[in-house]
Amino acid sequence: MLAKRPPLGWNSWNTFGDRISDALIREIADYMVSEGYRDAGYEYLVIDDCWSLRERDENGLLVPDPKKFPHGMKAVADYIHSKGLKFGMYSCAGVMTCAGYPSSYDHEYTDAATFASWGVDFLKYDFCNFPETGNCRVRYQTMSMALKATGRDILFSACNWGRQEPWRWMASVGAQMYRSTGDIMDNYVSFTGIFKSQLDNFCMSGSGCFNDMDMLTVGMGGKGNVGLGKVCTYEEYRMQFSLWCLAGAPLMMGADLRSLSPEYVSLMQNNDLLRIDQDEECRPPYLIRRGAVTASNPEPKEGEFPWRQIPDSAFTFFRHLSGGEFALAYVNFSDAEAQIHCELVDLGLPVTSGYALELRDVYTGETLGAKTDFFNPTVPGHDMKLYLCRLVKQP
Repeated sequence: MLAKRPPLGWNSWNTFGDRISDALIREIADYMVSEGYRDAGYEYLVIDDCWSLRERDENGLLVPDPKKFPHGMKAVADYIHSKGLKFGMYSCAGVMTCAGYPSSYDHEYTDAATFASWGVDFLKYDFCNFPETGNCRVRYQTMSMALKATGRDILFSACNWGRQEPWRWMASVGAQMYRSTGDIMDNYVSFTGIFKSQLDNFCMSGSGCFNDMDMLTVGMGGKGNVGLGKVCTYEEYRMQFSLWCLAGAPLMMGADLRSLSPEYVSLMQNNDLLRIDQDEECRPPYLIRRGAVTASNPEPKEGEFPWRQIPDSAFTFFRHLSGGEFALAYVNFSDAEAQIHCELVDLGLPVTSGYALELRDVYTGETLGAKTDFFNPTVPGHDMKLYLCRLVKQP
């Protein structure tokens, strides 16, 4: 199986856009190895749009831009493979890619054979410039079949931006992951909006075919191709990475690994977070409570309580993991510090059960002991709390 668990890797688009080259890709491959990403599980190195010439050759074949990739794509693939990594490339279901390069509409079998001959292991397949008369499902099915016809294992990353509800059919056409949203931007509003848009679709993801909420912007700091709006704080980036792991989403890094700050290297290699994302049972998170939050009201007027409700700004999730373990998350999307509730009976753990939930903070490593009845932590604004839990018998 090509995607037994959510795929992990790096993609060139978020930071570099069209500023890609043979030298850059080799350097990123080196960093994925030397900085521990490969050993942490990140195995795919994916070149996005803008890698080819503007026209096919006389035989109708895609041609790598000789200025960017003077040794051709097979040489790039061979280098990446020599590092113990897998090589990914990009095309599009439309007649041109998003940046206006030749694409694979009506060229699916030819292009799939070309990619296979170069040693490609992963294909991101976009949806720009798609004909009005085209059939989205048929064209993704066609490329899926073309990839299989090559005889090479090539992971099919279908990127149709959530058009025509792909969570209902992408697994059926053979995709191993599918984009469920529009493009991510490097800001808080973008990634939180993407996550909230998929609350009802997390269950449409699992071993073999995963809901892809787009590439990570963790650590980019407003630099690069998708920088737009206020730069995220560390806590906001930690929230992004944690939410993607909680959802069991593919993790495709988008920052320049060569200049990434140490705290972000540690974050994206955090063993507990990766273990949640990569849990072998691939179960989706369970939404326990939505919008039930109390926030401090430091100067209440007469008749007001010293707390206030903030609707639809906080969420409590519970995820069943393998080995008798669970993840419990409290997410605060509001600007203000808030107390977020979870009555343990809502987890199937009534106080009369004779069991408690033993919690460990994923971020600090602190063990909080056994909790019964309820656990309502205070969470800063634009932040979350995440715990790994086990059931323990009460004396």
